[in-house]
Amino acid sequence: MSEKKIIFPDDKNSIAALPNSVLKWFGMEQNGESLPLLDEYLKKEYKNVVIMLLDGMGTCILEKNLEKDGFFRSHLKGSYLSVFPSTTVAATTSAMSGMLPAEHAWLGWDCYYPQLDKNVTTFLNVEKGTEIPAADYNVAWTYTGYEGVVQKINRLGGKAYGAMPFVEPFPDTFEKICDRILTLCKEPGKKYIYSYWNEPDSTMHKQGCYCDNSAEVLRNLEKQVQALTEQLQDTLFIVTADHGHMDSKCVALEDYPTLMECLVRMPSIEPRVLNLFVKEEKRQQFEEEFTRYFGQDFLLWPKQKVLDEKLFGDGTEHPIFRDMLGDYLAIAVGDVSIFDTREEADIFIGVHAGLLEDEMTIPFVVIEKKEMSKR
Repeated sequence: MSEKKIIFPDDKNSIAALPNSVLKWFGMEQNGESLPLLDEYLKKEYKNVVIMLLDGMGTCILEKNLEKDGFFRSHLKGSYLSVFPSTTVAATTSAMSGMLPAEHAWLGWDCYYPQLDKNVTTFLNVEKGTEIPAADYNVAWTYTGYEGVVQKINRLGGKAYGAMPFVEPFPDTFEKICDRILTLCKEPGKKYIYSYWNEPDSTMHKQGCYCDNSAEVLRNLEKQVQALTEQLQDTLFIVTADHGHMDSKCVALEDYPTLMECLVRMPSIEPRVLNLFVKEEKRQQFEEEFTRYFGQDFLLWPKQKVLDEKLFGDGTEHPIFRDMLGDYLAIAVGDVSIFDTREEADIFIGVHAGLLEDEMTIPFVVIEKKEMSKR
């Protein structure tokens, strides 16, 4: 097995706890545990609290690509953890809802929905591996809809806003996101702003975590955030990530016919967390073959062990959560990722979703902008 450090999720020290600290700050009922790292700063009662989530910018990515005395690293106050799986769909949903993956059931890029008996690409609402609509409605929001923390704060009489490409007014560049944050922070009253941008994740997937282009993307983000925060007053500004990233050896499941013949359907969730439905008569063959090929790089847990270990979180399970899980979960603890096809495997370099430290550990960057004059 890989010598790299394996880190299991910690519900009390995860990105799911981050928005619960904000609810606590507003004096509202939390959806789960709050984050001690953030609670300490919120005692200072700023007018504005901004959380900026930069997709994939794990602690290792920040530390290995940026200068130690640069803006981000000089404001790095600690690290905490993603949820499991350490991937965008699960982790950003936790960051927006304050719930753990077992509670919200947005488990990964592709999820199995028992109501349709299909693997659905969650954010795109298409059948996995195709451009075919999964249904004439949004599958994920229909079966696993939730109230976000921004919506909850507004419903209960507070002020909260989103600044991300898929929420009105739909800022489609990082510059526009920064402009929206600046505008909102200048408005009167106590408020929470949650923002999201898809870099450096997008670049690292295709070009790798430590290439010149990925480092340049990070430096540009760092410069823009520094310029933004220099214009703010009476604001607590947190920069964090949904998960980390790592470079991987990518293989294709279609190259392993003795495994393919055991499956009821292709895997769901992620290439580093494979949700596997296996033909009952083929289970022994599957266990033996999978262990032979991938036993050094993956844990192969039966469904009951996944549930017993509360891997997706120890909250109140979503009603369809258990039915979304297959017979086994293959969990990456090494450098290998398993894509469905060779075409997919050849595209990706940077990956995430497994249990390695580089995937699970995320930064807590704090910029405190004190009030310059009386409000």
